[in-house]
Amino acid sequence: MQETLLEVNHLVTEFRTADGDVQAVRDVSFSIAKGETLCIVGESGCGKSITSLSVIGLLPSNGKIAAGEIKYEGKEIHNLPYEEMRKMRGTKISMIFQEPMTALNPVLTVGYQLREPLMLHHKLSKSEATKQGIELLEQVGIPYPEKRMNQYPHELSGGMRQRVMIAIALSCHPGLLIADEPTTALDVTIQAQILDLINELKGKLNMGVMLITHDMGVVAEVADRVMVMYAGKKIEEGKVEEIFDNPKHPYTIGLLNSVPNVDDPDFELEPIPGSLPSLQEKIIGCRFHPRCKFSTDKCREIAPPEFSTDQGHIVSCWLHEEEEVKDGQFVAQN
Repeated sequence: MQETLLEVNHLVTEFRTADGDVQAVRDVSFSIAKGETLCIVGESGCGKSITSLSVIGLLPSNGKIAAGEIKYEGKEIHNLPYEEMRKMRGTKISMIFQEPMTALNPVLTVGYQLREPLMLHHKLSKSEATKQGIELLEQVGIPYPEKRMNQYPHELSGGMRQRVMIAIALSCHPGLLIADEPTTALDVTIQAQILDLINELKGKLNMGVMLITHDMGVVAEVADRVMVMYAGKKIEEGKVEEIFDNPKHPYTIGLLNSVPNVDDPDFELEPIPGSLPSLQEKIIGCRFHPRCKFSTDKCREIAPPEFSTDQGHIVSCWLHEEEEVKDGQFVAQN
């Protein structure tokens, strides 16, 4: 049994707007064990990134955790004072942001940005931090690391910048790595290298990894478990094999049917009709029902609870009271 590293229970994250408070994350619960990769998937705007920013305590000034709890190694961290949470970032929890060109400071050298967490958290001297920074760049596969230490982010390629971000994130050996779409805007070859690198470092350091993506191909490549989010809610969760071989929620089936299959000449893409509702939109019942071809009157009136199977597969869908899924279609159980 793997040791639980991160535990999130009934998380609700709200934002203050001119039209009143709106919920971006609604009653979401999940956990991550040491050495495990949890992929959080869903359309843009479904609450994936806000969930990760809630965990690491980097919500915008108008955002707050309105309810629920977040525990790291059994200790509540969602209500820690600012300075205590700041000390946890880097040493316990690190994050790779989506766009390294904006996450890295353009007027500071790579070396300065690598040395900073080492000198701040580990109290290393500048020379010691420089030596360790060079070793980190070597570890993430950057050639001529001594030269790169004196370069600025704009002098590096997109793949190299992302590797620098990974080196900074891993500099203080965190227990949990949050990667927010780390391969966005990178070409396919570099994407594979970055994913392989994260997997390799996870194995070496026994880290937990929270990987946020909308790319189901990435999920199939690296995930141990998958959590599917829609409109701020968790709608399905399970082992990666279960999610791909036996998806239970119509939205998850729609995501998988939207992925091209080059091996099947008869395969046709089936896009999900409609679009994600806005945070302000009030929907009674299941939040997916306006786009769901299987919706019933009950779906439109009452929000479904979580149904769970023996394999730990969780789904929030009323259709699973009386029906099961076969080949992407719901059929009545005998």
